Amino acid sequence: MRFITITLIVHAADPATGAQASTANRFREVIDSALLAEELGFDGFGVGERHERPFISSSPTVVLSHLAALTRTIRLFTAVTTLSLLDPVRAFEDYATLDHLSGGRLELIIGKGNGAAQRDLFHVTPEDQWDRNAESYEVFRRLWQDNKITYNTRFRPPLAAAEVWPRPLQRPVRIWHGSATSKESVDLAARYGDPLFSANVTNPIGPYAELIRYYRERWAHYGHDPAAIAVGAGTAGYYAERNSQDAIAAYRPVFAYYLAFQRKLGVQPVFPTLEDFVERSSALIGSPAQVIEKVHRYHEQFGHSVLHLHADAGGLSGSQHRASLELFQSDIAPVLRREIPDPPWGWGGGPLRDDAVPASTATGDTAADPAAVSPVATTG
Repeated sequence: MRFITITLIVHAADPATGAQASTANRFREVIDSALLAEELGFDGFGVGERHERPFISSSPTVVLSHLAALTRTIRLFTAVTTLSLLDPVRAFEDYATLDHLSGGRLELIIGKGNGAAQRDLFHVTPEDQWDRNAESYEVFRRLWQDNKITYNTRFRPPLAAAEVWPRPLQRPVRIWHGSATSKESVDLAARYGDPLFSANVTNPIGPYAELIRYYRERWAHYGHDPAAIAVGAGTAGYYAERNSQDAIAAYRPVFAYYLAFQRKLGVQPVFPTLEDFVERSSALIGSPAQVIEKVHRYHEQFGHSVLHLHADAGGLSGSQHRASLELFQSDIAPVLRREIPDPPWGWGGGPLRDDAVPASTATGDTAADPAAVSPVATTG
């Protein structure tokens, strides 16, 4: 199993102190989180993309390019790239450039994205968001394969033998499809033979497990090798201490802030108490043995080989956050790496090559391209 940490770059008051960092200092925290993830031996670091409050993650390519210059081995993820909002040609130019600057350490997680404010900002409607996302994905994908394409687009000027530069370093690049609630995103991932990354944050395990089962069914329907499937999954929270009672006590004020934040947004909490949150959500809170047991419990239904933790302290003190991540790497990760298989490809810091992934997962494999494209993945 492999492990990544992810930030959406929320810019809000610290739950513990009530103080809000400046924008510059918040970005500095993101940099520090990435450097810590690499120092501790995490396999990847992800930056989300949002275009509305309280996030300042509107330019993940800029942030990841800066991180590429400061890191050496850790793979750099988008989490997620909101293709429904983007011009796919411009997105390709940005990410192909980042691919070179990172030395081929880029991995993409794509999704429709959520939020009415960012839809309004880019004039995307609930009715056309799926078609926009599907078209952007198809154009982006084809550009990565070939620097001269013709495509009769609906949502941007059509492309006629268009050349787009630079050519990327990785051929292909690995593209995950973010999944939270829609069968459309799952079907598209399966159709193209792409890996799936389940959000696995808001609800109990049931609906996420159902979508992953559907993904496996559609994967077989499209004729891909079952051994080439790869699934990633998120977590609603993480905090571990040697003693489970100490972990629960330390996390209680963090959960109280979480409840208050949901009430402020007018959202009814799915998990009304910390005890319910620990038991029924994907949060990994407790002793190392409890965390390991819960990951195994989820793996029985997901069969996932990549797991993400939150990169931000999120109400914990800096020392608590670091100590918990250190404990993850010393006592938890080695066991899970030994007991749960890796994804079905080589995992390293260098560029992805055509012979490094099974044919059915190679996003540059034109034989896997369907003639028609259904709505693409979403994180919503």
